[in-house]
Amino acid sequence: MRRWSRRDWLRAAGALALTGCDTDHPRAGLLGAMERWNRVVQSALFSPTLEAGDHALTPEDAFPAYHVGHATAPIAPAGWTLEVGGSVARPRALSLDDLMQLPRVDYRIEHHCVEGWSAVAKWTGVRVSELAALCGARDVDYVEFRSFEGYWSSWDRDSAIHPQTVIAYGMNDQPLGPAHGAPARVYSAVKLGYKQVKYLASVRFLDRETGGYWEDRGYEWFAGT
Repeated sequence: MRRWSRRDWLRAAGALALTGCDTDHPRAGLLGAMERWNRVVQSALFSPTLEAGDHALTPEDAFPAYHVGHATAPIAPAGWTLEVGGSVARPRALSLDDLMQLPRVDYRIEHHCVEGWSAVAKWTGVRVSELAALCGARDVDYVEFRSFEGYWSSWDRDSAIHPQTVIAYGMNDQPLGPAHGAPARVYSAVKLGYKQVKYLASVRFLDRETGGYWEDRGYEWFAGT
């Protein structure tokens, strides 16, 4: 028998919590209690994550791309900028060119989906921590990522400013395409796929948690890998 990983145990705990719970109110009752317990445990286990190493890159046509409410990939509105705000000293509206002028990082990261599949890609972008410094983000506990198509997710600050959490504008040495979240998206080694918001419109540093599209439908909020 194979040894269970931390992800296996957390999934099993989440499945057990669903039994007898009101899934119309995912943050209430036993389900809510298990969610809070998951946050504590996963926060305690949180640690730096290495790159995917020598894994072969997954061919782009084999890297699943999902869209919420769209038959085809949405296209950014004319004059798109990334709004960086919330509890910051210097709010900014950054164009794609502005992002590309900031210190660049490249990471080969293994993507883990809650549905069980994984894929590897090389992502190019700017660290969220760089945006925090640029805008003078205050010492708050949460960061919200929101797309121009209505999708959003809020993160704990430690995960958001992790050195491998980036606002990606490139994939596999090519400009990020619409199928994968152009013009910019969140990508990180430390979160499951549904936390990694595509089609970004804003990044906000906040003193409160704002849930998320799937989190408000019962998915785990912390969702660490």
